[in-house]
Amino acid sequence: MARQRERAGEGLPHVVWIRFVTPALDARGHSGFVAVAGSVLGAALQLQQPALWPQGIYIVLTVAAFVAWAAVRKARRVGWAALAVALLAGTMLGAGLAGWRASVYARDVLSSDIEGLDLQLEGVVAQMPQPGERGTRFRFDVESARTLAPQDSEGKAPRAGSAVRVPPRVVLTWYRTSLENDSDADRLTAVGASASPVHAGERWRFTVRLRAPHGTLNPHGSDFELNLWEQGVQATGYVRSGAHDVRPERLGASWRHPVERAREILRDKVFERVADRPSAGVVAALLTGDQNAIERDDWSVFRATGVAHLMSISGLHITMFAWLAAAAVGAAWRRSGRLMLAWPAQHAALAGGVLLATLYAVFSGWGLPSQRTVWMLATVALLRLSGARWPWPWVWLCTCAVVVAFDPWALMQAGFWLSFVAVGVLFAAGRAAHEGTEGVDAANDPRRGLAARWARLWREQWVVTLALTPLVLMLFHQVSLIGLVANAIAIPVVTLVITPLAMLGAVLAPLWQLAAWAVEALATLLRWLAALPFASLSMAAPAAWATVAGVGGGVLLAMRLPMAVRLLGVPLLLPALLWHVPRPVPGEFELLGVDIGQGNAVLVRTATHSLLYDAGPAYGAQGDAGERVLVPLMQAMAETLNTVVLSHRDSDHTGGAASVLEAQPAARLRSSIEPGHPLQALRRSERCVAGQRWRWDGVDFELLHPLDADYAAQRKPNDLSCVLRVGNGRAAVLLTGDIESAQEAALVARGEPLQADVLLVPHHGSKTSSSAALLDAVRPRIALVQAGYRNRFGHPASEVVARYRERGVVVVDSARCGAARWTSEHPGELRCQREEARRYWHHRLP
Repeated sequence: MARQRERAGEGLPHVVWIRFVTPALDARGHSGFVAVAGSVLGAALQLQQPALWPQGIYIVLTVAAFVAWAAVRKARRVGWAALAVALLAGTMLGAGLAGWRASVYARDVLSSDIEGLDLQLEGVVAQMPQPGERGTRFRFDVESARTLAPQDSEGKAPRAGSAVRVPPRVVLTWYRTSLENDSDADRLTAVGASASPVHAGERWRFTVRLRAPHGTLNPHGSDFELNLWEQGVQATGYVRSGAHDVRPERLGASWRHPVERAREILRDKVFERVADRPSAGVVAALLTGDQNAIERDDWSVFRATGVAHLMSISGLHITMFAWLAAAAVGAAWRRSGRLMLAWPAQHAALAGGVLLATLYAVFSGWGLPSQRTVWMLATVALLRLSGARWPWPWVWLCTCAVVVAFDPWALMQAGFWLSFVAVGVLFAAGRAAHEGTEGVDAANDPRRGLAARWARLWREQWVVTLALTPLVLMLFHQVSLIGLVANAIAIPVVTLVITPLAMLGAVLAPLWQLAAWAVEALATLLRWLAALPFASLSMAAPAAWATVAGVGGGVLLAMRLPMAVRLLGVPLLLPALLWHVPRPVPGEFELLGVDIGQGNAVLVRTATHSLLYDAGPAYGAQGDAGERVLVPLMQAMAETLNTVVLSHRDSDHTGGAASVLEAQPAARLRSSIEPGHPLQALRRSERCVAGQRWRWDGVDFELLHPLDADYAAQRKPNDLSCVLRVGNGRAAVLLTGDIESAQEAALVARGEPLQADVLLVPHHGSKTSSSAALLDAVRPRIALVQAGYRNRFGHPASEVVARYRERGVVVVDSARCGAARWTSEHPGELRCQREEARRYWHHRLP
């Protein structure tokens, strides 16, 4: 009951917001508009908090907002002072409610005391499972939890068999192979010889190990922890089913989550009926909203051609469904005179369209983009039904405010900004902004013919593409140059052919094969377009101010204004299109230790050159560090690599190399990998040999290990790690790969120039490395450990960390730091992404 009361508290801020905003918009005109704008601003400001305040402060802000608004309503004249108070009231309300809701969420954070312990959970599978290459992933609603582990030596862990508090919703993975220790989420191998099938709505008892959501955090990168926070997930974990574990037990079926069970059944039937796996994945995604059903290679093609938004149930599909449903309801309503007298057909069509679109969104999984679309449609429908005739900026802002009230964290999502900016651009550049509603009616007049309608749709697509280009560059670091053509073909095919066939297939299964053939034909065309040399353009991600200016410039160019006025948009566009990421001055260099989990990846930049040392791990069928982290990062920085150095063949150093080399065709490859290694087929590698050196922009690069003779001595891969020293005479860094104590001793004995300000800790802090002799020779100020959170190897080892600290070395590990940035101009300082970009939803390590 206590948990239910807490969950009920999450909805209370929504009620408070509605009680405030409804009279605000109706009562005082411009002051109401300003107050609603302030509510969005307040939520945006609250999202910048590195830590939450006590819940009482947010409640005080909410109460103060109502007091301030009451003062505005009593004012005799709405002047600048009243507008300022209205803005303040809205800002306090938005910040108060967003913080209030976040503080309720924060109560469910997983305690660090039970991370990694064996727990017995009972609950219900709350989402259709996601089968993968190595196991099955599913959302689990917890009903009860107790510990199976004995109390630890420090007395911090709960007693065995005692009940423990865990988040009410967790994400579990049931792996298929065995493991002996805890490991990080991406590289975990599994317990048990096989995974028993689980289905949505079933009640199970599992032995699990949980951990707080902890993802990589890099400049311009995605925020895994925010995504889970927004979904209400406060822990992830895996099912244990080894020989010494209590076997998972199915406790029976339940009536909970019937929609998820229906989605699962339909998805599985699509794969049974359609033989072609990639086409079946697209059909299943359009039918059930399961984006994971689409193959990784197909996603690459869809992104390159700018049609990724079409290939799973999104706002576009739900809006189109609402339009078709409204047309059908209106036509049926007009056939009954009694219904027409009871309620106008236009109103019935509007309400019916929104209701049916809501049901469609629920069946598609009720994902966050679908929820945002439903709130938007419902807001517009209510305004129309109320008879309100607001100017388009008011309608646009009100729908935005409603969405933010239900989901304040949407302001941090790319999809939200793309959707609302696109709608705003169409409002601003369309006929309604300049010619009134008569212009819109004329544009929709069927007497103007099909050609005129297509011309108008083409112009709208062009306007949106032009205006959104700066925003797309900031969010995704590349723009599809053939997206306009690809969307002109794909939008009608997907929305009018493939999606209807996929939905009708639920009644008549052979239609799924027709849908799959249509997918194959479209995919063939899209692959051809994606293969064109000019298909997409990667550019540096512009700063926020340049993005805003660029969007404004695009809108200005697209509006129906005199050409002299429209051309003023060109200088507004230029900062976003010509943006360059600052580089070090000649003679200086900088290092970026990329957060990629358990592995190494370090980017070294000089004034005109760049080198990547190692490429991080592979993550299985879901991708690798190159595709998911390094390539997007280098696109955002407009980085062209001159050299890639792979220290040795281990997969946590070379797993992302193929993706990086494919994206960087001019990069030279140096490594210690053997001649028969698969990467040799992608790019012929030059062997790392001690003594090799080169100079870029006044910065010296020298390889110190291995010796040429080491390759003939049948050594293990770690022993052949390429050791690279980078320096300019005033500062230096030493990159060591996975060398161990024997290689460290050899380096010291040879008298190599080892002194460095920053040392990449050998072998991620393993007990076999970081000998006292090496540390005394290097004398680093900073030791950087690149290791995954709660990795199964226990890196970095506590005795190794102690060895560094005894010498006054600052030890920085990527799990606590995120991406680490260092420059030769300030050799004693290292900046951490987790500190500079800290938000309250980010995991804080004890």
